[in-house]
Amino acid sequence: MPFRWLALTGCLMLLAVLSACSGPALLNAVTSKAGYRVTEDLRYGPGERGTYDLYVPDGADATTPVVVFFYGGGWDSGSKGIYPFVGQSLASAGVIVAIPDYRVYPEVQFPGFVEDGARAVAAVATAAREGRHGLVPGVHPLFLMGHSAGAQIAALLSLDSPYLADAGGTGQKLSGLIGLAGPYDFLPLTDERYKRVFPPRLRSASQPVNFVTATAPPMLLVAGAADTTVRPANSRSLAEKVRAAGGSATVDILPGVDHIGAVSGLATALPLGDRTIRPAVLAFIKEHS
Repeated sequence: MPFRWLALTGCLMLLAVLSACSGPALLNAVTSKAGYRVTEDLRYGPGERGTYDLYVPDGADATTPVVVFFYGGGWDSGSKGIYPFVGQSLASAGVIVAIPDYRVYPEVQFPGFVEDGARAVAAVATAAREGRHGLVPGVHPLFLMGHSAGAQIAALLSLDSPYLADAGGTGQKLSGLIGLAGPYDFLPLTDERYKRVFPPRLRSASQPVNFVTATAPPMLLVAGAADTTVRPANSRSLAEKVRAAGGSATVDILPGVDHIGAVSGLATALPLGDRTIRPAVLAFIKEHS
């Protein structure tokens, strides 16, 4: 059998195996484990969801940047176990990555999941500063990052300072916020699902755009022009507020990219999503570290 047919047969067999997977499961099935180490289920808070996974690149030192990534899931679902491909994507490029779980509805309503996020960030910052879990102690540049609902959490932690202060603080200024397909300006609520998550008296406090000041960290806001789940107008609105306050915000609205494509574009194992997302994220981290 000619080599090209052997290669084609191998590809078809691989696709057959991967067809049992979907979305992130497919990405994780073929994601490389080389160049970094993972420590799972590090404790930051009580309960089953009070843990995070830590991805540490080979050769990390006292100045290696740290990203805390919050996944999405509509504030009522999600798991850090779905996102090794995100940890690998950044760790393989020399970035320390922490991916926490957090409580979701109906266990908590807003702001419970944001408070969990604050505790996770404080724990990761302490671990980096003190050299826990195999990290080299130092003041590592600290970035918050999230996709979808996780981007809203990351944005509130970046802008509404009492959250981190009440969790014990980070001991440093945030170096930047990276939002992927994030909801930052999404009132009024029209979906009953989200009306249950956000009590009426707290809805104004759930909007990151309401907390922008001149001290906002630099931002990279990525959204897909084809996203019908979280409209790209959310990213534009937040960026406009930040710039009006004298801050820095870069907005990338990517043609043809949908809601999931904004995060699947980080994958290195398969050519999914927009291939400009990962380089843009890494360039932003490098610029602001």
